[in-house]
Amino acid sequence: MAFTKLAQDRPRVLIVGGGYVGFTVAQKIQKAIKETGGVVTVVDPNPYMTYQPFLPEVAAGSMEGRNATVPLRQHLRDSEIVGGYVTKIDHAAKTATVKPINDGAEFTISYDEIVIGAGSVTRAFPIPGLAETAIGMKTVEEAVSVRNWVLERIEVASLLDDDNARRRALTFVIVGGGFAGVETISELEDMAREAVQRNNRLRVSDLRFVMVEAAPRIMPEVPADRAEKVVAELRARGIEVLLNTSLSDATDGHLQLMNMADKSPAGEVDTDTLIWTAGVQASPMLKNTDLPLDERGRVRVGADLRVTGDNGVVEGAWAAGDNAAVPDLSGAGVGGFCVPNAQHASRQAVKLAENLLAARRGEALTDYYHETIGVVAGLGAWKGVANFKGKTIGGPLAWLMHRGYHGYAIPTVERTARVMSVWAMNQIFGRDTSSIRHQRQPRLAFEVATGVQDGETSTKL
Repeated sequence: MAFTKLAQDRPRVLIVGGGYVGFTVAQKIQKAIKETGGVVTVVDPNPYMTYQPFLPEVAAGSMEGRNATVPLRQHLRDSEIVGGYVTKIDHAAKTATVKPINDGAEFTISYDEIVIGAGSVTRAFPIPGLAETAIGMKTVEEAVSVRNWVLERIEVASLLDDDNARRRALTFVIVGGGFAGVETISELEDMAREAVQRNNRLRVSDLRFVMVEAAPRIMPEVPADRAEKVVAELRARGIEVLLNTSLSDATDGHLQLMNMADKSPAGEVDTDTLIWTAGVQASPMLKNTDLPLDERGRVRVGADLRVTGDNGVVEGAWAAGDNAAVPDLSGAGVGGFCVPNAQHASRQAVKLAENLLAARRGEALTDYYHETIGVVAGLGAWKGVANFKGKTIGGPLAWLMHRGYHGYAIPTVERTARVMSVWAMNQIFGRDTSSIRHQRQPRLAFEVATGVQDGETSTKL
């Protein structure tokens, strides 16, 4: 059935997803579409976009979770915002099926043009115990939960007499050695070190951080020599970096590791904290569409970001970001396509918006072309790594470059100001290392008071 509260009988540009691509495209085209009598409709279950490069800092308490998000209704005032999940797209009929977040009945939205910006989800493997034990680092909710959990484990460990239980509580394992994994383990170790220094019942040497990476190196986005230096720096901080190693079993937090060279056992680790950052995959929703997909489940597009199949351009359909196989004309991509990162997604979104409006005016379209001049990563307070125009930079300068770039890159001046002010306050007063207990169980205190529960809390992340 139709959702009658949506604008009716107006040309509609439907944007699937309110992330980098969806937010930026809507922001760039909403006024122009409105002026021509049309409407831009953004469908996303969340009322905000998440700036994912900030999630490691959220997990480390260097930033509030809300500051890593950009509210859609506040900044897309000339667009329709629909809280729901697109579950199916029938482009032949120009309709999309939406499941609302209020658990109401599904409804369809008709459109004239569609922009696919559904992004990606965490890519996991059928490892025993993984689903029950681990947490990802893809959403702001995960990052906030990780922060509170790590700090809570430190506090709990300081009261334990059992050496094995204490060691398990203070062992933190991250699987995945890409940018997300390296930044996450670096930032968390930095926060945990500071928290332990404030607790006179613990020592920094009690902490154990382990990174598990199946490939022979970390951070494929930077030169091999720089990646090796990052590994050396992490190990100098006491972080164990296990290369050519994969996770074979995670049942009940008893991790069994495997050597990738000969598939032999590579040790065991007991932990209360397992964080999974081992890659992403295009939104599985795309399988429920009649749009052309590649072998990795991404929407096939041309360099001008129009959806393109075996028979040519699919009229009225556009895509960009992690869910699209965008040709990398610079020649620096993987397999000829742009890598799925925030830098490409935000720039592709601007080009898509320009081309969409140009097509409506009957003007020529231009191709997406971007030569990456460098990458930056934060490794904790005043620690970082950068590769800028072929030069590798480390330490405080790289950290400042990371802060400057991402502080500028997050959409809207309002969010940039909030981010910069929080960073400045941290430099003056230091990082807050207190956890918000029972954030995952906000009704616990009331349930205990009414006799529903006895106050016991979970030991699982």
